[in-house]
Amino acid sequence: MTYPTAFVVDRKNVEGNKNNWVFEPNGTGPFRLERYDIGETILLGRNENYHLGPPFLDEVEFILSGGDPMLMYENDEIHVTGLGLADLERVQDPSNPLRTELATAPPGFTVSFIGMNLEQPPFDDVKFRQALNYAVNKKEIATTALSDLVVPAIGVIPPGFPSYNPDLRGYGYDPEKAKRLLSESRYGADPASIPRITLSIAGNFGVSVGLDMEVMLRSWQETLGVEVEIQQTEWATFLQDVHQRRFQMFALAWSADYPDPQNFLDIMFHTDSANNWGNYNNREVDSLLEKARVEPDQTVRFQQYNLIEQLIVDDAPWVPLWHSTERKVLVKPEVKDYFLLPMTIPKLRHVYITDN
Repeated sequence: MTYPTAFVVDRKNVEGNKNNWVFEPNGTGPFRLERYDIGETILLGRNENYHLGPPFLDEVEFILSGGDPMLMYENDEIHVTGLGLADLERVQDPSNPLRTELATAPPGFTVSFIGMNLEQPPFDDVKFRQALNYAVNKKEIATTALSDLVVPAIGVIPPGFPSYNPDLRGYGYDPEKAKRLLSESRYGADPASIPRITLSIAGNFGVSVGLDMEVMLRSWQETLGVEVEIQQTEWATFLQDVHQRRFQMFALAWSADYPDPQNFLDIMFHTDSANNWGNYNNREVDSLLEKARVEPDQTVRFQQYNLIEQLIVDDAPWVPLWHSTERKVLVKPEVKDYFLLPMTIPKLRHVYITDN
């Protein structure tokens, strides 16, 4: 019941405007939605009728796209921004005044991954998918490309998260096993039979892809002779296409909304889930997920999720890449009581801004 989609809503508001109520919701939180431009901005306004009293801020704006966050922060256009690898070294320099505004957030319980549409060739072959997994050197990506700001992912559930299984059997870097699996797949006898592969990523056309992507694509090409073309799509369009399951292959990440393995395994992999963007379909997994939903014994339930995760990893619908570690965030000094939490939903009721 802690999941946002289980929050209390006004039945009349929903039933009276079924197609567009999410753009004009009659919410019960400390803020109300004033405007939502898909993929661009979200504007929240103070809810004067909030049952615990109105928040301090008049409004909160989330800018989803349309500018360079770091540049906007340095120009005092925004108050808070995450800090990417490209800017971290510069900001951490003792001579940089921004260093005093640097905050460390706890690990965000995230998993970054490459998703595959299992209904589209060549990803309809499990051995081909497993070969791609074995061909990726995740340690090299974490260390060389991402400066050890992440940890390699074995499976789906992040370290430290409920039901995390340190004994999960994943895909270590094994080029020879990758080659063998490719040869055993239906595409192994004739490399020319491998359909053209396009990896879709969010980003503006012409902007260079990250070093992490370069390392992965090079591994696939050098180890398996599999060439993958990058397609960059603007963020709002990318999200729409992901939800419509239009992509053959896509790079994405998922962050926990609430501390339960259901938030990863059920939401992402049940056949009937709207977030099953790769069309994964395993009836045994579905049955186990449905049993875990109602299992009252937490120990038994987590054992069920351990089995579920192992079955999913064995089927290789993803190439799990990494989990985030501590995150670096810049927060303007005038912003007070902004607490950095591992979950994706910020708590803004007590935040206020002083006059500096």
